[in-house]
Amino acid sequence: MDRIVVIVAGHAVSWGEAVLGLLGLAVLLMLWVGASAWRASRERSIEAAASAERQHELEERLAELVRIQSEMTGRVQTMGEVFGSRQADFVRVVAERLDALQRGVGDNLQQNVRQTTDTLAKLGERLAVIDQAQQKLTDLTGQVLSLRDILANKQTRGAFGQGRMEAIVRDALPAGAYAFQAQLASGRRPDCIVRLPGDDRPLVLDAKFPLEGFTAFREARDEAARRQAAARVRTDVGAHVRDIAEKYLVPGETQDIAVLFVPAESLFADLQEHFEDVVQKAHRLRVMIVSPSLLAMAIQVMQAIVRDARMREQAHEIQAEVTRLLEDVGRLGERVGRLETHFRQAQEDVAQITTSAGKVAKRGERIATLEFAAEARAAGDATPSTPSAQRHAAE
Repeated sequence: MDRIVVIVAGHAVSWGEAVLGLLGLAVLLMLWVGASAWRASRERSIEAAASAERQHELEERLAELVRIQSEMTGRVQTMGEVFGSRQADFVRVVAERLDALQRGVGDNLQQNVRQTTDTLAKLGERLAVIDQAQQKLTDLTGQVLSLRDILANKQTRGAFGQGRMEAIVRDALPAGAYAFQAQLASGRRPDCIVRLPGDDRPLVLDAKFPLEGFTAFREARDEAARRQAAARVRTDVGAHVRDIAEKYLVPGETQDIAVLFVPAESLFADLQEHFEDVVQKAHRLRVMIVSPSLLAMAIQVMQAIVRDARMREQAHEIQAEVTRLLEDVGRLGERVGRLETHFRQAQEDVAQITTSAGKVAKRGERIATLEFAAEARAAGDATPSTPSAQRHAAE
């Protein structure tokens, strides 16, 4: 056994050493295999634990997923129910809104129909008014045309001026203060005379006015035609003013002035603006040219003069009436005085009645407080001897 088997690195190895070495090597190999097996079993146990843990986590996750799924299912059902109720509410609200909209549209349509009917009725009324206005305009056009025809004719124009003057005079003066077409002592017949109070001489009014020259003056196209028409106006109006002065200014029979009536304000304005020399000439001849408004004002002044004259004529009657009125006022004052005396006496009686009522009230209070016995005793001790004292004691 001690025989050298092999020499290793200069060292001789015997069989025993070799056996021991092999045994040690086998032990080492077994230890390594055991360690490897233990390590493998440990790794398998670790893997099994990890696998079990993973399985447990998977099961937990699956359970969580199942729970979440059940919750989701419940929520979906709840949402379905909510959506169902909300859908029913939505359908109901939409139906109500549609009904309200239909009613509103129906009411609006009815209101629009009524408004349209009213508008058409008003439109018809306005069209009727427009038709009436058009008819009136047509009538007015005819009247203007007839007025133009009237003004174109001397006789009809004179009648037109006469009518306007008569209307103004009739509206302002009493019947006995004027006369139309009255004959003067000279045989002339003026258009109108006005009788002034306190004077027998009448005031003459003439309503004829030459219009042809003014028409030509207004329709003149150039300056030459205008000058020619102006000269005609001065000639015609001047001649008419001289005729009035010669015919109607009669000393001792008529007033010192006469009135020439112009039937249109526009003619009077043109006369004052463009023909002042004609107006001044008429003033020198004591002929007053007046328009309708000036004639109305002059007639109003005459009316005031007539009224004042009548008041002066009736002054004695007014004075007698005032005297009787003063007598009535005196009698009224006497009666008021007597009535005041009655009132004063009535006030004194009322004051005495009030005093008596106060005394009666006081006696009633004494009776209510049982003071009547003491007062009776006092009255027995001091009885009034005279009737007046007894009367005051009774009061």
